[in-house]
Amino acid sequence: MTSSHRQQLAAPAGGSGAADLQGAVQAAADEMVASGAETGLQVAVRHCGRMVAEVVSGVADPRTGAEVRPGTLFYAASTAKGVAASLAHVLAERGDLSYDLRVADVWPEFGLHGKDRITVRHVLLHTAGLPGLPAGTTVEQLCDRDYMCAVLAAERPWWEPGTRFGYHALTFGFLLGETMRRVTGRTVTALLRELLTGPLGIEDEIFFAVPRRLLPRVARQPGAVAPPDPPRGSALYQAMPPALGPVAGFANREDVLVCDIPSVGTMTARGAALLYSALLGHGCGVALVSPGRLAEMTAIAFTGMDEVMGFRIAWAFGYSPDRPGVPSRRGSTFGMVGANGSAAYADIDSDVAVAVMRNGATQGDLTAAARIDRLIAQVLP
Repeated sequence: MTSSHRQQLAAPAGGSGAADLQGAVQAAADEMVASGAETGLQVAVRHCGRMVAEVVSGVADPRTGAEVRPGTLFYAASTAKGVAASLAHVLAERGDLSYDLRVADVWPEFGLHGKDRITVRHVLLHTAGLPGLPAGTTVEQLCDRDYMCAVLAAERPWWEPGTRFGYHALTFGFLLGETMRRVTGRTVTALLRELLTGPLGIEDEIFFAVPRRLLPRVARQPGAVAPPDPPRGSALYQAMPPALGPVAGFANREDVLVCDIPSVGTMTARGAALLYSALLGHGCGVALVSPGRLAEMTAIAFTGMDEVMGFRIAWAFGYSPDRPGVPSRRGSTFGMVGANGSAAYADIDSDVAVAVMRNGATQGDLTAAARIDRLIAQVLP
């Protein structure tokens, strides 16, 4: 990163605490890149609506040496689930969507095999019972919305809707996105621009489907040693079929980047941080949700076993309630962390909104998001 570019980012709003945070986060990001733990990093922190730290470090494309810029777009994996959930809540705030709407009421062919009882609430809570995909699902099929929706419409639920939790790693976005499309007549990409990114002035910062004209801005994810496949036939194997490939191979594909797969997405840290700050009520004149709805969104809605991941979890209304690096006050934190180590979240009590984007090949014992979260908590408790 050039010194002149760093100077542009070194004057966040706020007092000495904000300046201390900017310096601490920049130093941490530079150290992680220099050590080889990270390839490129992008961080944005907003406090009480003000940008108090904006940091970039490292390279966006190891092949060319192109530097990370504030406007670099990063594939953010499941971090985008928080964006999709936020879109649903904004539709509910407007009166266009009901949490208790039965999906089959707007998507009739979906109602087979007892799925007529599945509601939007079940989808947001990952309790719909449809986390799995056919084992041979290809990336090309995942990029075909009509195909994916037909598969889900014909699927039998794994459990009675609402009775169990299982992380819907890939199916979440199609279930929620198709329901919103049927309700409004508009795709999730159109709704995202109309209701969230357009009003907030970040229409070129957050995407489910990246416009082709912006593909040169997307950081490249370096290759990494893929983790071992889960046992064939296991719940995790069915939820994330190995045929879809490791994160890097998936994220670098143009067909993946330009199509609507609302379980994943591409964004900048500054765009994601502004979105979460706006949900906290700092939308620069744009009101997304009421305080009452925000409280409903962030309340713990499920605690128990995740039938897909195989461990106990707590879950809010479409979000993880956990911060990456410090203990969370339940009902205060909401956001999502992606499989590639990206993260975007907000904390009501400290009035902080944070986003960390990365394109590193590994995460190590302490992820970049966790390390940066600890620095934030020291300055903005």
